[in-house]
Amino acid sequence: MSNADEIEDSSAPLIEHLAELRTRLIRSLGAFVVAMLICFTVWKPIFDFLTAPLCSALEVDGQESCGLVMIALQEGFFVAVSISLLGGLFLAFPVISYQMWRFVAPGLYKSEKNAFLPFLIASPVMFLLGAAFAYYVITPMAFTFFLGFQQSSGEIAGADTAGIDFLGSAQSYLSLTIKFIVAFGLCFQLPVLLTLMGKAGLVSADGLRGVRKYAMVGILVLAALATPPDVISQIVLFTVVYGLYEISIQLVARVEKKRISKLKAEGLWVEDEEEE
Repeated sequence: MSNADEIEDSSAPLIEHLAELRTRLIRSLGAFVVAMLICFTVWKPIFDFLTAPLCSALEVDGQESCGLVMIALQEGFFVAVSISLLGGLFLAFPVISYQMWRFVAPGLYKSEKNAFLPFLIASPVMFLLGAAFAYYVITPMAFTFFLGFQQSSGEIAGADTAGIDFLGSAQSYLSLTIKFIVAFGLCFQLPVLLTLMGKAGLVSADGLRGVRKYAMVGILVLAALATPPDVISQIVLFTVVYGLYEISIQLVARVEKKRISKLKAEGLWVEDEEEE
């Protein structure tokens, strides 16, 4: 066989993989476009749902109206597009993850499939938990904090004072809300990420315990950046993320224990007999 024939034969599997990848990407993109169009038709109810924490905070503050304004003429359209993109990604994610799995699965052994599949399922679940935590817990506290800087005209008795009233931009509010939801959704990926790294042998439970004090500092910095300058919100975020870190240590330790037990059963585990 000539060198040209060898090159042609070796390139055939690559072309097949590229064709398969293209098919999976087209199907994922198609699902995303369809989901985005669906969300575009119902963007107003979704927007009402996203503004519910603000309306509740304004009601507590004594304001009956929680309407937002359009600073620019095109702002309403871009709000609808932003909601459609975010909602489309949420709706299409099961299809996208399935297409990713169908592309990767043929190249994995059965044991690797059994190890990887739980993480593929746990990732969106943990993201939804983080998003729900941001929506139902963090955003109400954050908006209450921000609205605390309002001041009605003549609020101080006997003084002619200027009023400071909330007149929010729809796009700015939506951007802030999405930032909270996405940030907390990603923070809740910590146990999934560390456990997967532990499964691959990249991190160990002892190693995570050893850097615990550095992790605490990093989580404190994250809490300061991801939340408003409100001590209560920062403490809540720190407590939750640090709790996830401790849970991750236990999950990694469990993974290590199972791996060691399997190696011992196969006779591949060698105990360290060196005495300190």
